[in-house]
Amino acid sequence: MIAIVVSRADSASEHIGDHLLDLADWETREEGTRPDAEGGGTYYRNDDFELREFDALHLDIEAAADPFEDPDLLVFASKHSGDTGPLLTAHFTGNFGPAEYGGVAGGLAEACPNAHAKLLDAFEEYAPDQYEVGMECTHHGPSEVGVPSLFAELGSDDEQWNDPEGARAVARGILDLADVSPHRERQLVGFGGGHYVPRFERIERETDWAVGHIAADWVLDAMGSPEQNREVLRRAFEESRAERAVVEGEYPDLKSVLAESGYEVVGETWVRETTGVALELVERAESDLSGIAEGLRFGDAATTVEGDADYEVVDLPTGLLGEAQGIDADETREAVAANLLAFETEQSGTRAAGRAAVRAPDDRDELIDGLADLLRRKYESVAREEGAVVARETTFDPEKARTLGVPEGPAFGKLSSGQSVTVRGDEIDPETVQSERVRRFEL
Repeated sequence: MIAIVVSRADSASEHIGDHLLDLADWETREEGTRPDAEGGGTYYRNDDFELREFDALHLDIEAAADPFEDPDLLVFASKHSGDTGPLLTAHFTGNFGPAEYGGVAGGLAEACPNAHAKLLDAFEEYAPDQYEVGMECTHHGPSEVGVPSLFAELGSDDEQWNDPEGARAVARGILDLADVSPHRERQLVGFGGGHYVPRFERIERETDWAVGHIAADWVLDAMGSPEQNREVLRRAFEESRAERAVVEGEYPDLKSVLAESGYEVVGETWVRETTGVALELVERAESDLSGIAEGLRFGDAATTVEGDADYEVVDLPTGLLGEAQGIDADETREAVAANLLAFETEQSGTRAAGRAAVRAPDDRDELIDGLADLLRRKYESVAREEGAVVARETTFDPEKARTLGVPEGPAFGKLSSGQSVTVRGDEIDPETVQSERVRRFEL
């Protein structure tokens, strides 16, 4: 069951609450043991949700889950304030540093990254045309809720807080959380960047990783020394159920403290490359080959095998790869991805080179055959011979042309393009100044 908190001190919250009641079927119930101002009195319930109203602003309500009947997740239906125009946004609560807006200093509520990702997807679907959708860093209370929770917000000023279309979009997004788990297997903590966090939003929308607590640049400044705030940092990972972090910016002291505390700092590229790939396989491949940060990439099959899948490390055919990439880089990459489980790269991950992991020797052979097919676009004949791919082509031979007295310049250009030329009254056909060129690509 999902608990929904509506604040009577927040006009946007009340409007969102009205639309929630309108969009779903509810049973009206009475709570006599708790004051109406604290979630008692009249409240609303159905199979998936329970909605209660409070007099206080959301950020001042600690232990907000207590009035509800054993919720799995809690959503604060709230306004968003700022100079950001029409905006639907969501974030987690607590304080990495001082508690200027509710909660306690250094206190962080339990996040629900999977529900957050689902809510952003719903916002994107339901947002009126004039509204943007975004996510924010962790920046205010409460610090103790009792269950995983998030803020679902309508912003950013009176015009939007009283906009029925905006309020209805937020309500529809909240209702889409029915049966959604608060957590998923892959969750991160975020550090750095601005108050609004496009890098972490990209990660959440475009990968299978979700993001828990985020300490933006200004939040880290307010927190102070990472060394002196190890407990706060530990709490951020614990309340996000995460073991890894993405850090935007340098922050060497922070990275050092995180590493010493047993947390892994990864980049956005690492997050993208591991999407869909078993983390056990990622760990093994990074150990046996190179790290993702150094250029390791995964092939198509990596998303279909178990983490303990057997593989063999082999050398890639460097010369053959380079020639094929010069002919068609995109098709070469497709052939590599189709046949290799994982492979090393160079030039910022754009060109396969070095070593690879294959499920069977035949996979490397299939790759070689595919690369040989690409060479046939350039060469007249391509064949696999003992330990090599051999390519042959007939090309213009400048030395033969000089022997026949052909001057360098335009005449060379015509002959190399297959046109005859006349030199001192003699016509010279291009075939007379050609030689067979043989290239051998060792395997």
